[in-house]
Amino acid sequence: MGSEPELPQLTLLALPGIPLIQPGDDLARLTADSLQRAGLALVPDDVLVITSKLVSKAEGRFVNLATVEPSAQAREVAEATHKDPRLVELILRESSGISRMAGEVLIVRHRLGFTLANAGIDHSNVGPDGEDWVLLLPEDPDESARRIRAALGDLTGVQPGIVISDSHGRPFRMGTCNMAIGLAGFAAVWDLRGQHDLFGRVLRVSMTGFGDELAAAAGLLSGQGAESRPVVLIRGLALPPGEGRAADLVRPPEFDLYK
Repeated sequence: MGSEPELPQLTLLALPGIPLIQPGDDLARLTADSLQRAGLALVPDDVLVITSKLVSKAEGRFVNLATVEPSAQAREVAEATHKDPRLVELILRESSGISRMAGEVLIVRHRLGFTLANAGIDHSNVGPDGEDWVLLLPEDPDESARRIRAALGDLTGVQPGIVISDSHGRPFRMGTCNMAIGLAGFAAVWDLRGQHDLFGRVLRVSMTGFGDELAAAAGLLSGQGAESRPVVLIRGLALPPGEGRAADLVRPPEFDLYK
């Protein structure tokens, strides 16, 4: 009797003991320490999914709204959307253009290319010092992912795949879902064109947003509120080769299907 085939499996582990992050904190060192406490050692093809908020805090992307002087455009948009003009000013600074305004919703195309509400600027879990503090997305999350990956390689001897995740809404779907805004160590888009399906047909358009799938999977553990599980280890995948970027997942404006 032949041996049973090995069952595919995937493991997701939320790393313990990640502290509240302050500007200048070494995320690679804190992650390596957490792995050690958990008795874990990185192996090839491991992926670490890190929330964008963690990276933004370490990079000092805090802004006190009391320091922001809104422009005339910001005041006009704020009046139309019933938002704080100072917040709108920051949204406009972080954006390349407004996609939609409806009621209290302000959807923009971020300077990094993706489209989302309020340029990803966040009030929640920013700190206990009052409502005037907000947090911007990382300045260059792909570069942040590359730095963290290289630093972890120096500390542990293994360079894992890195995904920096953020929660976004999606057209015609309810609820937010985590997606990759920074990535390093593997191809962000898994191009399956030229492969065959079960019946031998050649795949002609199949491309998987692999980085986004990893971010969404990790979001089941990291959560959106007070869970305090901002770093998730994903183990058990064969990563698509390549030096990808989360920017590879952004659909160019000329192919926007929702204009």
